[in-house]
Amino acid sequence: MKKKISSMKDMVVYHDGSIVSKEIIKKPTGTVTVFAFDKGQGLSEHTAPFDALVYVLDGETEITISGKPHHLKQGEMIIMPGGEPHSLKAVKRFKMMLVMIRS
Repeated sequence: MKKKISSMKDMVVYHDGSIVSKEIIKKPTGTVTVFAFDKGQGLSEHTAPFDALVYVLDGETEITISGKPHHLKQGEMIIMPGGEPHSLKAVKRFKMMLVMIRS
């Protein structure tokens, strides 16, 4: 693994009408991925078998977990419990770090 200081916020750039992602770490025990969502873009409701942590690097999003909406801004985080349905939508352009733990 390379040792390098990086700005997560700068690892992905916004593209009009798109979602951009970059996987930073991929291991059998989990992943770390950075995303950039243009305003209005999102992920439809789905479930994952593992807990996931979302940390907002820039902008604003609404994350709905088991039908309850949560409004997050830069610097805030939320844990999405495994097995619970969740979705998200970019209220404004936003970037996030997603940490999935599989064990």
